[in-house]
Amino acid sequence: MQIWLDTADIGEIREASRLGVVSGITTNPSLAAKSGHSDLRTAIQEICSIIDGPVSAEVMGQGPYEMIEEGREIATWAPNVVVKIPVSEAGIEAISVLSKEGIAINQTLTFSVNQALLGALAGATYISPFVGRLDDVGQDGMMLISEMLQMFKVHEMQTKVIAASLRHPKHVIEAAKAGAQIATMPYKLFKQMFKHPLTDAGLKRFIEDWQSLVRV
Repeated sequence: MQIWLDTADIGEIREASRLGVVSGITTNPSLAAKSGHSDLRTAIQEICSIIDGPVSAEVMGQGPYEMIEEGREIATWAPNVVVKIPVSEAGIEAISVLSKEGIAINQTLTFSVNQALLGALAGATYISPFVGRLDDVGQDGMMLISEMLQMFKVHEMQTKVIAASLRHPKHVIEAAKAGAQIATMPYKLFKQMFKHPLTDAGLKRFIEDWQSLVRV
């Protein structure tokens, strides 16, 4: 499974990229605004210069024509850009057109297997089920991932699943065990994956023991 970051913060992306385990980035207009970017194209191009893997940039149009035209424009920003389109009737129409043109698509805001099926049939490269948001309303977000993956396997669909809206390290493990090809997460959650109290205690003990030996 690949790890992607869900952020538009250039500092976070640069730091994470040095570790060699982050393979892609997902963004949205809210994340870009939060990170202080005034021009989305410039921000995405800078991110693409740091990360070799897929970088998702979201359309803002509401109708199919606007989504298609915007998607075509976004696809020219960098070779590794993925056009992010929300699932809707207009979104599915746009995905169908753009995918036939060879443009990589990430279908976002996916909350049901029906939506995932429509996206896959339309030619989406990736589909992003929002695990945490489903959990927030009393549904099982991880079950959605399992059902989507089962459907794709049975019908030999090539669309990849991006486990999104992850809230804690256990979500990452559950997504990996379910078979999701990608987990995208906030930088804070990514940093939490490194931590364990026994690791901290062990390192502290090693240092103390070594220092006591040196003093002898």
